[in-house]
Amino acid sequence: MTNDELKMTNDTTPSIPFRRFWLTLLFQTALILAVHAQAIYTHIAGKIIILQTAPLEPYNLLRGYSQIMRYDISSQEQLRGLPGWNNLPKQQSDDNTAMFIKPGTHFYVILAEPISLRLPGLPQPWEPISISLKRPANLNNNQVFLRGIAQRGLIEYGLENYTMPEAERNQINDDLRAARLANPEQTQQIPPIVMEVKVDAWGNAVPISLWVQ
Repeated sequence: MTNDELKMTNDTTPSIPFRRFWLTLLFQTALILAVHAQAIYTHIAGKIIILQTAPLEPYNLLRGYSQIMRYDISSQEQLRGLPGWNNLPKQQSDDNTAMFIKPGTHFYVILAEPISLRLPGLPQPWEPISISLKRPANLNNNQVFLRGIAQRGLIEYGLENYTMPEAERNQINDDLRAARLANPEQTQQIPPIVMEVKVDAWGNAVPISLWVQ
């Protein structure tokens, strides 16, 4: 091999792994941007709804900047009686006492806006009215749908991780303490907490803010 041929080989050999590195980096960057772009679009163009959070344990205050949230509709037990439940693929529970939605199943929960307020000063949660394996179409103006995925006994909607500023967290904790002090005889009664959510036309949702009675 001549010196010119050796030089050409040495010049071109590193280019293949270098090109692969940049292609991988570009793909990962595009994927990250796509995820954030979806959340940004939902935040801007989404419709505001209210969801009821799952009850907190007594005296369990919010801690840290990132909260793990659960909702009434996170429990499959809350959806069993809805139209469309029987059409979802099921799997026997570990103790063989109940049937749950097969983990990994994607489906849609249709919710309706409440007709009247029930709690003064607190937004009324939207109510689940049916379930569908296919993306719903031609809903009424007072209805939306959330895209969920079944886990073992639970349902996730992409609303489980909520990051809040310290000031908001402190204010909510103060409200919780004040509500409990105002009703010391009802120590097991947790003040209602609801989440303001935005939902887009594809059922994707992002959490906006928490409300506490």
